[in-house]
Amino acid sequence: MRERHRAANKDAKEAMPKTTDSCSECGPLSCYRKDKTPPTFCLTEAADPQEAAAVVEHLQGDNLDARMARAAAEIEGMYYCKATRAEEIVLFAKRIGAKRIGVATCRGLIQEARTFVKVLRAKGLEAFTVVCKIGSVDKTEIGVPEEVKIEKGSYEAMCNPILQAKVLNAQSTELNVLVGLCVGHDSLFIKYSEAPVTTLVTKDRVLAHNPVAALYETHSYYRRLLDPEQDPEKKS
Repeated sequence: MRERHRAANKDAKEAMPKTTDSCSECGPLSCYRKDKTPPTFCLTEAADPQEAAAVVEHLQGDNLDARMARAAAEIEGMYYCKATRAEEIVLFAKRIGAKRIGVATCRGLIQEARTFVKVLRAKGLEAFTVVCKIGSVDKTEIGVPEEVKIEKGSYEAMCNPILQAKVLNAQSTELNVLVGLCVGHDSLFIKYSEAPVTTLVTKDRVLAHNPVAALYETHSYYRRLLDPEQDPEKKS
């Protein structure tokens, strides 16, 4: 299955013309209602018709992808601005027939994960939680220098999203939920998870896990995000 997806992605890459303009440069976003004139670089217009048709055909069946696509669209339409993210995850799980839910959580959000597990169980779903520090391997074991630890000179376990995924795979979870995994750790978890993955919490330690707040404030408090000279990795 994954090999077929990779082959399809390769074909799509070759068919799509290379351009620097993309959806972030589009003003009308006419693809939603088809009530406006699309720009000349519209990716909908540029998409390979056969590839687009193949995706639609794939989502018209009874495979898991199709069930997930329909469930997501139905929840959007029925519960738009009504259901919270936690409630939407419950609704989604039930609509795709997922009963055993994996929760991959950050250690720093274990209380929130415990509350979410209570929510899942209250709604008749099973839950199995794995914390990020599972395996308890010191960061230096994978080549992380002592000087970049949070507490230098101490035992400090690395996050282990691959092992988190493997544990949930062994538990035969049918839907996995991310609760605040770090940037990059979430990527590794998604890569190795056999079950579909969705997110309850996106970690942002500075903004109380509300990363979009920084984007809202790029004109003032977080203008540094748009300043090429204010790169935290740049040497002064």
